[in-house]
Amino acid sequence: MTLIVPDTEPAVADTETARARSSAFARALWSLVWPIAVAVLVVVVGWLAFLTAYDVSPAVGKTPAAVWDYLCTDPAAAEHRGAVFGALGRTLTDAALGYGGGLAAALVLATVFVLFSPFEQAFLPIVMLLRSVPLVAMTPVILLAFGRGAAGVAVIGGVVVFFPAMVNIMLGLRSASRQATELVLAYGGNRLTVLRRVALPSAIPALFASARISVPAALVGALVAEWLATSGGIGGAIPNAIGGFDYAQVWSDIVVLTGASLLLYTLVAVLESVVLTANGMPDRE
Repeated sequence: MTLIVPDTEPAVADTETARARSSAFARALWSLVWPIAVAVLVVVVGWLAFLTAYDVSPAVGKTPAAVWDYLCTDPAAAEHRGAVFGALGRTLTDAALGYGGGLAAALVLATVFVLFSPFEQAFLPIVMLLRSVPLVAMTPVILLAFGRGAAGVAVIGGVVVFFPAMVNIMLGLRSASRQATELVLAYGGNRLTVLRRVALPSAIPALFASARISVPAALVGALVAEWLATSGGIGGAIPNAIGGFDYAQVWSDIVVLTGASLLLYTLVAVLESVVLTANGMPDRE
């Protein structure tokens, strides 16, 4: 009788690969978490130092303890949280419109510019010229064209996201290996084939970099839209609170919005690490 020994080498290799990926993901996650913890600590220390150094009146400048009391321990804390987080939800919704629209437009236009260089030569200077116009100056024109509803808010937020994302994505698409591009063309591929099989995979790190930096940009665009157009969300709540001398709400709005921005940025960064690790790409530094 012949004894058949099962081949365990593929299973061992798969296990080692899974462990390596898990270890890489853990290192990437830790590399994201500890800078955030340090940043929060630095912000809190700087916050307290600023209030102390400039002797800001407690009626105007609120400490982290005062914000905590306003949101958590005050007898009206539940009402305060409802107002602050309700405004935050509106702002996040407005920011999502600009975030998605701006990134989608940036990807489409960057792709067109890379595929058809005459379009880039004709329209890129116009795009850069529009980028030099301050957003506050463009907002009235955008509101006249698109109204004060969701479309206007999406365009205002999308403008903030669009320009840096487009430039970054263009650089990513053009970072494709020349040898891989020539190989695809040699086997009968066209520009679309090169885009699909070479340029887009090479641009994944640039796409995620654009997605990360667009998180705070989309929130800024939403705040501007709310301030100048809709009077809703945190962009509308802060001026109203200042007018009512409710500085505890002002500081709470700022803290909650900053925390949400940091959390969303981290989530995108974690997703980036997962995708890059799964595709065998080196994680960002």
